[in-house]
Amino acid sequence: MELNQWKTVLIPYQYAVEELKVKFKNIRKELIDNGEYSPIEFVTGRVKKISSIIDKAKRLDIDLSEVDDKIEDIAGIRIMCQFVEDIYTVVSYIRSRKDMDVLYEKDYIKNDKSSGYRSYHVIIKYPIQTVSGVVDILAEIQIRTLSMNFWATIEHSLKYKYNHYIPSDIAQRLRKAADAAFNLDQEMSVIREEIMRAQVMFEMKSVTVKDIIYSIQELQKMGLTDEAKDFQRRFDAVSTVSEMDDIIMLRNELNKRIYELKKS
Repeated sequence: MELNQWKTVLIPYQYAVEELKVKFKNIRKELIDNGEYSPIEFVTGRVKKISSIIDKAKRLDIDLSEVDDKIEDIAGIRIMCQFVEDIYTVVSYIRSRKDMDVLYEKDYIKNDKSSGYRSYHVIIKYPIQTVSGVVDILAEIQIRTLSMNFWATIEHSLKYKYNHYIPSDIAQRLRKAADAAFNLDQEMSVIREEIMRAQVMFEMKSVTVKDIIYSIQELQKMGLTDEAKDFQRRFDAVSTVSEMDDIIMLRNELNKRIYELKKS
């Protein structure tokens, strides 16, 4: 297959990666904007390199004309989570969506590989609108914790260096490191509720502060400079402390004042 042919084949996969990244980032944004905890920390994605597709096809004895149907991870999305529990929440989000079909799942967390690899894989069929019409492509979504991802990134580099055959002494050290990483995840799960509450409070304060600043600017635009300065002085006083109740009360007072001015 020539380079131009490969480019044509890979275009729908590129579209899919970009669309899926946006959709999962929007889930995170919506939850945070609503003052809720987001199980999604961040999202990345990539289209498999042509050389990697060819290598995998050779390794699996797949004809290049069949890669669309038989290689599931040409389009790949990776969703990072803080906690193991969050992974299963994200999986439930994926299962409930109407814009993609889950073909099957691989739970390498409850059933980790002998190497120590842990992650949750979901294979989906995803429709892409192209100039020529709708194309259904396969895509792989990997959901894992930050520590799982750190380990997997190292393992991937070593597999590339050793052509998938990592020396046994290094493999043993990798396995120990994988178990240590998972122990860290389990320790974090013990204090998960406390961490979640702290993060939600932080995000809530961030959104509330942004609302206050916007409302003060609105007063200034309306020509109410003295009133804006008074609210700014009060805001400066409460923003130096961590009392969320005072900040929320000031935000509500400002919102009420802006509403009254716009109504009159």
